[in-house]
Amino acid sequence: MNLIASTSTFGFFTLISRILGYVRDILIAIFLGTSLFADAFFVAFRLPNTFRRLFAEGTFNAAFIPSYAGQLAKNKIDADNFASNVFNLLFIILLFLVLLAEIFMPQLIFLIAPGFYYDPEKLKLAVDLSRITFPFLFFVCLASFFAAILNSYNKFAAAAAAPIILNIVLIGSLFFSKWIEISDVLALSYAVSLAGFLQLIVLFFFVRKNFKPILSIKIKVDEQVKFFFRKLLPSIFSSGVTQINILVGTIIASFQAGAVSYLYYADRVYQINLAVAGIAVGTVMLPELSKQVKNNNYDQINNLQNRALELSLYLSVPAATALVLASEQIITSLFGYGSFNSESVTNTAIALTFFAFGVPAFSILKIFSNYFFARNDTKTPFYLSVISVTLNILISISFFSKLGFVIIPIATSISSWINVFLLFYFIKKRNLYNFDKTFIYKFPRMILSVVVMGIVLYLLLGLFSDKFAYNESWKFIYLFIIVIISLISYFLISNFSGAFKFKDIKFR
Repeated sequence: MNLIASTSTFGFFTLISRILGYVRDILIAIFLGTSLFADAFFVAFRLPNTFRRLFAEGTFNAAFIPSYAGQLAKNKIDADNFASNVFNLLFIILLFLVLLAEIFMPQLIFLIAPGFYYDPEKLKLAVDLSRITFPFLFFVCLASFFAAILNSYNKFAAAAAAPIILNIVLIGSLFFSKWIEISDVLALSYAVSLAGFLQLIVLFFFVRKNFKPILSIKIKVDEQVKFFFRKLLPSIFSSGVTQINILVGTIIASFQAGAVSYLYYADRVYQINLAVAGIAVGTVMLPELSKQVKNNNYDQINNLQNRALELSLYLSVPAATALVLASEQIITSLFGYGSFNSESVTNTAIALTFFAFGVPAFSILKIFSNYFFARNDTKTPFYLSVISVTLNILISISFFSKLGFVIIPIATSISSWINVFLLFYFIKKRNLYNFDKTFIYKFPRMILSVVVMGIVLYLLLGLFSDKFAYNESWKFIYLFIIVIISLISYFLISNFSGAFKFKDIKFR
């Protein structure tokens, strides 16, 4: 398996989705800014979207693929029977959870945004919108099941492209709302659930060639199914620890007006890199790593783990550098229009800067966790994730009264890096991974390339500093030019130094 080739395919569609996500969020920023309506919608969207990220971005894969791929290598009939039982159980469980959430939505909103209870208008709006958006959870989790099936066959394109639907539908809803004269937030909320349904239909169409799900109440809960569900909860928590930390941040931020929106927009900016450097690489490596572990092919295992970590760092370290150096320019260029005022720009940029320090950690967590998941060990990452989340909560609560929303990205980054070091400690202790000669050769050359890119970016930002005033019309164009030049410098130095070769990039 060519890791870079497969990651290029997955990453390409993921990148398109995230770019459209930027367009979506730029429009939301223009229409809603950081108002009461924005805070309410982001809470309503955060809840099901967190589950989407937990399921769709590697977590479900972590529990399902090692079991399914292992059986698939032996007997397809047994593998499909296992998948059918899992699908039907998921269908029933998800339906029950959605119905339960719809009934107890006020209590659920109190858990994720307790600060809203001091603002009855915002609370009611958040509850109403959440009831509309929550069915998205049902559709997208089942869609993620189909995506995991496709990934097990090393078919990554459809699964990566499906989230594009969400962004297209949400963008369309903003313009449609003006046509039929309903509120922006109401149109956005209905669009969320509609998009989830469409994703499910599209992935069902693609998965039929490899697996045909049949709804049935006759479910065989054998040892393999029990084993999967025992792994599912810890894998959700451990693989999705970054998203859980963000959700924790949303809960605490709800006590400060506008803070939920600041964190949301900042989160959206760094997620594009995480999608490729962490999620895409992790998703692509897991099926192959699971197969190699099953076959006890230690040379291939270590090679795959080294190339995955190498690629993740190659993409995430320069991104983190750029976000730290140009956070305010990025935010004002992407969102600094309409209802998104200069104060919103400044506060969101501050949040982004501190999130940026954690970007490599967010990506590495996806890679290191897979080292355990491929070996059917979900407990170790789970316990370490509990430590990370607990630490995040303690830091955030302890300093929130003094620092406000700023402490949330700081706590998220610190706790994520500690999680990385703890994972690495246990990886080395159990002799699951060793740095190979290629990694040792490439890593310092990558750092050199990042330093050169950072210098180029810093000089360009100084040269065009007057072009990023809040009321500057062409600021996005200048940002685009600066980003392109900085990326070219990074890739050129990488290629010449041997940190990375252009010829390695392939699509399939």
